[in-house]
Amino acid sequence: MKQSIQLRLGQHLTMTPQLQQAIRLLQLSTLELQLEVQTILDSNLMLERDEGEGAPEATDAAAETSAEQAVQEPADAGDSEVTSAADTIPDELPVDTSWEDTYDTGATSFSAPAEGDNRDYLDMHSGTGESLHEHLYWQLDLTPFSPLDRLIATAIIDAVNDDGYLGASLEEILDSLDVGPDTEVDLDEVQAVLRRIQHFDPVGVAARDPAECLLIQLRQLDPDTPWLPEALTLVQEHVNLLGNRDYNQIMRRMKLSEEQLQQVLALVQSLNPRPGSQITNATPQYIVPDVFVVKRKGRWLVELNLEATPRLRINSQYASLVRRADNSDDNNYLRNHLQEARWFLKSLQSRHETLLKVARCIVERQRNFFEYGEEAMKPLVLRDVAEAVEMHESTISRVTTQKYMHTPRGIFEFKYFFSSHVGTADGGECSATAIRAIIKKLVAAENPAKPLSDSKIASLLADQGVKVARRTIAKYRESMSIPPSNERKRLA
Repeated sequence: MKQSIQLRLGQHLTMTPQLQQAIRLLQLSTLELQLEVQTILDSNLMLERDEGEGAPEATDAAAETSAEQAVQEPADAGDSEVTSAADTIPDELPVDTSWEDTYDTGATSFSAPAEGDNRDYLDMHSGTGESLHEHLYWQLDLTPFSPLDRLIATAIIDAVNDDGYLGASLEEILDSLDVGPDTEVDLDEVQAVLRRIQHFDPVGVAARDPAECLLIQLRQLDPDTPWLPEALTLVQEHVNLLGNRDYNQIMRRMKLSEEQLQQVLALVQSLNPRPGSQITNATPQYIVPDVFVVKRKGRWLVELNLEATPRLRINSQYASLVRRADNSDDNNYLRNHLQEARWFLKSLQSRHETLLKVARCIVERQRNFFEYGEEAMKPLVLRDVAEAVEMHESTISRVTTQKYMHTPRGIFEFKYFFSSHVGTADGGECSATAIRAIIKKLVAAENPAKPLSDSKIASLLADQGVKVARRTIAKYRESMSIPPSNERKRLA
């Protein structure tokens, strides 16, 4: 086989470590970014927290000025175009070049925590609540039980689910007991221990069905409570009719007027059919907005949340030591840390510029939402924003995931503003979010005695020019946790 030399011209994308870092920072949430910043501070001696002294104040002012650019016309978005990370970050950083010569903005500045705030981050975000089982075991230790009854009580508590209901039958609990061959336990004894557990806090826990749960709570009330006998009768004898909201049949069987039944229902509805939900050890999820959207003098402004991450800067004392042109191990160590610190600050700055750019585009496209609410939401997909800001859809996906926008109408994830579209009768498009808002509005204004069916809602939407199938209405309704019409029915 003859050997030859050929010249080929081609293009390929090289994912440098610096570009990988920029992409990884872009997809982090604000809280995750705080942890990442702390990790970098612990590992890189060239980075330090900026306490807001000296030159960085000018940097903050410049950052705030650029962050407060108004969203007015579609052409404005192109004026503040941000160059991609691959184009703005050089391949090599000169060691002897000062930080000010390389980057005009100097240190990337972000606000630090308030003085005296010594609370540990992990302590603030760790789940410290007591679980339902722990709460029941604590009461078990305070209640006098014989060793056998304590064994039964432990088996009962183990069988309680998160809603507070008993997840096993008494026979199964009896079979699970590990007792000696000389010890006999019958169902009556298990039933007796169960009754004691059911009066633990929260009352009604370990009930076997909703009716038993409600009965236990009703029997704990003061005997002089108005309408208590009628409520007991309703739960004991007519719970199926109550579940089906067949109020006419209930009034007929209990011989109550509509006003009297309303009083009985008010008492029953004051109870908790899921007692276990009162006690949870779930860790609270904190949301820190990445940008603020405010309206000033009739213009919608997008501002970066500078309180989201600590202020960082290059340690000038350590950086000055690198300017000696030698190849010693110590100098190479400092040089590598300086270069990593500069890349990190540049990646951090690029992350926030990209966030701001995408947020401005979203506010520009969804201005009607900020003015009039959900019903004015327009259809928007990732591709629309990607084309407007000249980025890839995958980049937009990273930017809009776990990033939040604080607006006068509440805090929303960036992804909230993206939705599919449904065709209208005049050939236009209507956002799925807007349709959900209309459904919610129609249900809120319906006659509670005659709630709207999915077919009726579809008909009302068709009258407004929006053609939506009944099954689509059902899907949207279920996504908003709105029960069907037969479960929404109540006395007027």
